[in-house]
Amino acid sequence: MIRPFNDTTRRNIASRCATFTRAPPDQAAPTLKRAAVAITLTAGSEAGETALLLTRRAAGLRAHRAQWALPGGRCDAGETPVQAALRELHEVLGLELAPDAVLGVLDDYPTRSGYLVTPVVVWAAESAAIAPNPAEVASVHRIALDTIEREGAFDFVAIPESTRRVIRFHHGGSFIHAPTAAMIYQFREVLSGRDTRVAELEQPVFAWK
Repeated sequence: MIRPFNDTTRRNIASRCATFTRAPPDQAAPTLKRAAVAITLTAGSEAGETALLLTRRAAGLRAHRAQWALPGGRCDAGETPVQAALRELHEVLGLELAPDAVLGVLDDYPTRSGYLVTPVVVWAAESAAIAPNPAEVASVHRIALDTIEREGAFDFVAIPESTRRVIRFHHGGSFIHAPTAAMIYQFREVLSGRDTRVAELEQPVFAWK
């Protein structure tokens, strides 16, 4: 299903996000550092379609180098997750969006590396210029929404190190794992009107540090 990049799609996604009921806070949350990422919706590579922005992290970063990621980072003192997501989007991709660009907020995802990550859904106008920060970003990719909604886009596998299922997003011959895959999967479910929880979906061992 191709979702055209227009105001009707923006309103429809905002409505889906508004009816999504976030999970109650995890009791373990106070022990985790707060972070936020932006699920940024903008014009896709093909004319007229809506896509989300995904990055490959720079190889020189200290943590999670060269991994797939949604733009985002740690919350500064006194920041809300929404404020942090908008600030990080500006710092990472050069996109400066106003608060009214926010369409909704999904469930917090606790990572193995000690963060509680809040995904914030935002809408970036077609005219918004992307200027990646080379210190943080190796490349930027536009993932059409119909790509994440197709059958077989995600699968779940077992690993000996955990009783939890590892989620994988199939993209361009590669696997994108949690936390990124988990948050994109929940957004896919929200687009279909389902309140699907993802906090228990596992990350691969290489992402535990």
